[in-house]
Amino acid sequence: MEGYEEFTASQIRILSHFVTNTEGNIFVLRNLPEVIKGALFSRYSRSSLGLRSLLMKDFILNEETAFSAIAGSREHEEEEDQMVAIQKAQNFYDRILDGYGDDSIGELGGAHLALENISMIAAKALEEARIGGSPLEKSTRYIYFDQKVDGEYLFYKEPILMTSAFRDVYLNVCNFLFDTYSNLIPRVADLMEKRFPKEHDVSRVAYSAALRAKVLDALRGLLPSSALTNMGLYGNGRFYETLLQKLSCHNLAELQEIGKKSFQELSKDIPSFVRRADPGNKHCKSFSEFFEQMQTELKSLAAYYTPSLEKMEESGVRLLYSDPDSPAKVAAALLFSSSRASLQELQEHCRGLSDEEIGRILDAASNYRENRRHKSPRALEQAQFTFEIVADFGVFRDLQRHRLLSQERQLLTCDLGYFIPAEIKETPMEKEYRIAMDEAKEIYASIAAEFPEEAQYVVPMAYNIHWYFHINLRALQWLSELRSQPAGHASYRYIVQEMAKQAIRAHPQFERFFKFVDFDGYELGRLGQEVRILEKAEARKRDG
Repeated sequence: MEGYEEFTASQIRILSHFVTNTEGNIFVLRNLPEVIKGALFSRYSRSSLGLRSLLMKDFILNEETAFSAIAGSREHEEEEDQMVAIQKAQNFYDRILDGYGDDSIGELGGAHLALENISMIAAKALEEARIGGSPLEKSTRYIYFDQKVDGEYLFYKEPILMTSAFRDVYLNVCNFLFDTYSNLIPRVADLMEKRFPKEHDVSRVAYSAALRAKVLDALRGLLPSSALTNMGLYGNGRFYETLLQKLSCHNLAELQEIGKKSFQELSKDIPSFVRRADPGNKHCKSFSEFFEQMQTELKSLAAYYTPSLEKMEESGVRLLYSDPDSPAKVAAALLFSSSRASLQELQEHCRGLSDEEIGRILDAASNYRENRRHKSPRALEQAQFTFEIVADFGVFRDLQRHRLLSQERQLLTCDLGYFIPAEIKETPMEKEYRIAMDEAKEIYASIAAEFPEEAQYVVPMAYNIHWYFHINLRALQWLSELRSQPAGHASYRYIVQEMAKQAIRAHPQFERFFKFVDFDGYELGRLGQEVRILEKAEARKRDG
């Protein structure tokens, strides 16, 4: 049954502005603010009406909703200001959302939030929110970070440090790091061009882009974590509510301020979905009390139990945990949907199968994959791994964006050593690089004695950070196959290659699931990608 709703000609004319078609059974909503979309879908779940009929009856024709002013339909362009209308109708939408369950309905509306001139530290804190949000951050490999505004480099002036005795050393070390970064760019570029001259059949544009990425990849480690970046963030209401609650009780002043400003702006677009993140709301107060008490207790216990324990100081990755029964569990889960047996019986049965028999089952899920975008079935999620990683903050920034896993990090410090790019080793530039790193470490140590969290802002991105991944086989397959591609940064390519190798060593039966991991090394890895981008652009011009 394609269409079962009947509308008058005038109703069709109105609806056509808000839906992509007025007859078919599949359509998209458009030209509607998030508050109406969320409220409409919440009603939809408990109504016998079709969505278009519901939109017409309960929203367009309902004076209480102030629909025409909020939606800005063509017929009512001169009505009262949209924001005033939203405020006027807010009680109506809140009653709907309260009646149908805030938690689930909070996923039906979302917003695009732009966050500009925030520190790298802040960007990582925002990206730690995993489910329901999609971040996109300014890249350190395509954009030069040494530009000045009003004669000053762009880095966060941390308010506590700026009013402390550390003000001058904080400013000086950040400026010194930016100066070193800026001064080395043309020299490293010249060195790279001599080492990797352009081949005659390669486009100058593609070569220049690949060379720039290579240079900036090598030097990004000099950028202090206070360096300012821009972020675009899309999330649903539930995501933003949780994120804002966490920001409101964060220890860093920058994150608290970002939380306040984000709440103010999101309240203009999706007010019903973020109202519980208002610092005065009982839910936000309750969360803040819980979080602060938990953190205080955990810090006290860590101080009591862990001082004598050694740090993992050597950079790299190590596999801490994997279940010996993982191949049998994955095999059982693969058979489950095609059988009538219980999962428990299937697992017990598969434990008794030979390696060859288990291999036949696993092959069925891997033999027909033709590229990494052919995602494996969910059965692979039965295998779990825990990896512990020490790598530079730049690598963490890249790998942290994978959110369908559990990860936790320690504070950024200068205590775990730093990464020196191979491109400048045994060149005069290595000494300048090391001087900048050592200067930052000295200033970090003096600040950290009094302000350990604020001291993170002076730490250059080349310094190592300690974190862990708890990840299932399916997510590990995606992570390692994606991040090992030639265009990726050499440092994180090594980390994901090692993760795949260690998983395979633990379970040789799983090697078949990593067939698109690229274990090779590349000197000018971005070049192939840039050539393909140009070829696609030229093809579009020809076809246009």
